[in-house]
Amino acid sequence: MVAMTAGAPAGASAVIALGEALVEVMRPGAGQPLDQPGTFVGPLASGAPAIFAVAAARLGLAAGFAGAVGDDAFARLLQARFEQEGVDARGLQTIPGQSTAVAFVAYDERGGREFVFHLRHAAAGAMQAEALDPAFFAGVRWLHLSGSTLALNEGSREAARRALALTQAQGGKLSLDPNLRPELLPVDEARALLAPFLAAATLVVPTAAEARALTGATDDEVAARSLLAMGAQVVALKQGSAGATFYTQDETVAAPGFVVEEVDPTGAGDCFNAACVYGLEQRWPLAQVARFATAAGALAVTRQGPMEGAPTAAEVQALIQQNGEQRR
Repeated sequence: MVAMTAGAPAGASAVIALGEALVEVMRPGAGQPLDQPGTFVGPLASGAPAIFAVAAARLGLAAGFAGAVGDDAFARLLQARFEQEGVDARGLQTIPGQSTAVAFVAYDERGGREFVFHLRHAAAGAMQAEALDPAFFAGVRWLHLSGSTLALNEGSREAARRALALTQAQGGKLSLDPNLRPELLPVDEARALLAPFLAAATLVVPTAAEARALTGATDDEVAARSLLAMGAQVVALKQGSAGATFYTQDETVAAPGFVVEEVDPTGAGDCFNAACVYGLEQRWPLAQVARFATAAGALAVTRQGPMEGAPTAAEVQALIQQNGEQRR
């Protein structure tokens, strides 16, 4: 029997993220590979959809989370973090007999990351679609999904399909991060699994490399235009320290990156994604959404920890203002 988290905040969530909640155990510095003994930092609350939910809440959106954890200490850590951040976690399922998912992470000197996941065979991979309560989705305006969730197994994909149907029944929209993870699923298989979700998405937020991998294009703009042709209304192409480029059928907006001191890149893309949804919810012009999201992603890398760098809206605006003054 699946137990559901109680004690949620009152009111409907404008944004719900569905997918894996996990704890991250990370090397404290670069050049410490996972195949050698050494020290670690953690456990820290993590998981791309969970980071998105926390980032959305910090920006000021009413955010909810749906996923699955075990009945263990790591689950209690995650539940406490959601409560601390004001995320409605009524959609969090507790799976008896399963352990909460874990990711071990190491960094190399070039900024690359190495992962070892206990995910597919943990509670995160045992989420039950039938346990998703339609009442939790009442009034939802955005559902956010990650390709890492869809890569886990058919049960996770069925939960995503049900969540999308419940969201669409409310007139809500889909935000989709392809988040290709070859450690979980080969890219060719991921491309096929993502196709119906790409067709349903209003907002797609890939990296430039993911956009090319999904479409077969060798040019970033051609790849983005191909994603628009699949059904997306906005494609926000993440380009790392160079910033991002946003595409619609009528506009192309390039947002240059911000110069910050990088401490930990984990979660930067998820904070960018949440900021995109925040800006679209404010009905800002596309250029303003792009600038805001790029600033949010930049701020996210300045603190160590997956969720620790998620900024508030005031912090994002302060960075934008500071950058504008420096350019004068």
